[in-house]
Amino acid sequence: MSAALTTAERRALRRAVTLLDLDGTRFAASVIVGSLGLASAVGLSAVAAWMIARAAQASEVAALGVAPVAVRLFGISRSVMRYCERLLSHDTALRGMTSLRTRLYEILAAARTDTVAGLRRGDVLARVGADVDAVGDLVVRSLLPIAVAAVLGVSTSLGAALVYPPAGAILAVCLLLSGVAGPLVTIRSARAAELARQEQATDLSAAVMNLLDGADELRVSGRMPRAMSDLAGLEAHLAATRDRAARPAALAAVIDTTAMGLAVLGNILVGVPAVADGRLAPVWLAVIVLVPLSAFEASAALGPASVQLVTSAGAAVRIVDLLDDAAASAARVPTPRPLPAASASGPRLRARGLAVGWPGGPVLIDGVDLDLEPGRRLAVVGPSGIGKTTLLLTLAGLLEPRAGELTLDGAPPWGAERAEAAARVSLTAEDAHVFDTTVLENLRVADGALTRERAAALLARAGLGDWLARLPDGLDTRLGAGATAVSGGERRRLLLARALAAPAPLMLLDEPGEHLDAATADRLVGDLLHAGTAPAAGPEASNADATGPAAEARGVLLVTHRLSALAGADEVLILGHSHAAARPDETGGVDGTDDSPAGTPAVVTRRGTHAHLTAVDPDYRWSLQQEQETHV
Repeated sequence: MSAALTTAERRALRRAVTLLDLDGTRFAASVIVGSLGLASAVGLSAVAAWMIARAAQASEVAALGVAPVAVRLFGISRSVMRYCERLLSHDTALRGMTSLRTRLYEILAAARTDTVAGLRRGDVLARVGADVDAVGDLVVRSLLPIAVAAVLGVSTSLGAALVYPPAGAILAVCLLLSGVAGPLVTIRSARAAELARQEQATDLSAAVMNLLDGADELRVSGRMPRAMSDLAGLEAHLAATRDRAARPAALAAVIDTTAMGLAVLGNILVGVPAVADGRLAPVWLAVIVLVPLSAFEASAALGPASVQLVTSAGAAVRIVDLLDDAAASAARVPTPRPLPAASASGPRLRARGLAVGWPGGPVLIDGVDLDLEPGRRLAVVGPSGIGKTTLLLTLAGLLEPRAGELTLDGAPPWGAERAEAAARVSLTAEDAHVFDTTVLENLRVADGALTRERAAALLARAGLGDWLARLPDGLDTRLGAGATAVSGGERRRLLLARALAAPAPLMLLDEPGEHLDAATADRLVGDLLHAGTAPAAGPEASNADATGPAAEARGVLLVTHRLSALAGADEVLILGHSHAAARPDETGGVDGTDDSPAGTPAVVTRRGTHAHLTAVDPDYRWSLQQEQETHV
């Protein structure tokens, strides 16, 4: 059946099966037990046929010998063997799927950030979910049925040949017709339909993820009905493609039934003359006629097995493509080197003439100079899309600088062991994930050893003390998928508490006040800037635990587009374009309507303390006034 697959599909399938790391002994045991289970069904048919025919000849039960006992034996053993085969085969497949999925995650974790970030969430979900399942199903639904059918077909044909050679030959030919011709016909027609279904399933998964992530924005813009209509269209198309993919399996069932009928008819045609000539005992005629009814039970599974082969081959191609892209990306990452020991005052992040941008793309920001160490608080301000997030990813060592110098304690952070760099510099992204688990476990993402007492103290410090007290199960309250059970402000403060829980002395935070009302955003940004010094003041903070990394002096660098909360920053860096008209927008950054040539990187146009910029920079002061007037 592999002849119906392309060379790339066969190669990908072999590689994916290798990554399953199947236990050969377990798989062989599954084949043996599965064959014994179906052999019991064949034996039950043969013994029952012999016993019925013999009972018609003999008037005494004793003449039947051990046949009644054999019927019971085969009837019970069939169910027992089938159950054992299911246990063995599914355990083997699940172990393999776990191995493959673990390998996928390991390779993705080692890949460059630009490679992983360029994947659609729905696409990743489909590949590490449904595609891995499809490759694992190859064991249970394709390889195992094929192996069992081969073993049973050979043994049954030989058994029939021992009774009457022509009957064995007829059975073998019909089994070949059912087991080879049927799947070859169906696999070719199933291939196009099944691969199309897989692509549509991936598109459907990506559409659902986009719909869930952007549900609020779609409702506000009035585009939710259209998005739901498009999703319904994808589902309908997928259902139609699934129906087309099921037709080949039905055709295989027709061929299997036809071949079984030919075997029964052929054995009748050769058996009746043999009985008349005395070459075959009458009781054996019933055996060779009825045995094919059970012998074709194994070949009936080959049609679905061939369709599963196509499904698994398509999934294997997609998995291997992902592995190759991620592995190639990981190969471009330099061999990690240990970071030098931090100074007594803590780690230091230093940038000089730093240029940042995604690999293969334009330079977004150029000429950045900054120093971050424990106790120092920096703010980077600029309009959306200018490259602030890319700057943070570069400072955290997730992207390699495009030019300039970037060091963490004298060594490049992107060339260090990821765990070692993360122990000194933590990054909390704007869209950091809140997991569908308890409040405590969401905080333990940053520190697995976090105690319940310190978790409560960190939540209080982040302004969530009253919120925690109102939760039905306290720290053990589940937040639900996507944190839908918490408000935007609560979600941001929860992420702040997680950032404070991280043991890294240097914190990088991306737009912590985004999507919040002005007052809440300003309070949150103020709290973050105070994270570099003493615990935040206020009634909730008075009970905070002053022990652990959260209470130590932190180095804080946050990206924001608001200015009104930056009084606590030691220095504010304003990003813009050197050729811009220097007209700030209402969010405090230089807007995108300037005279800069297309592709011109942004630079640090102004820098200083909040008080200094307010006093001497009219554009900064104008932006600050706009914020205050807009949100009075």
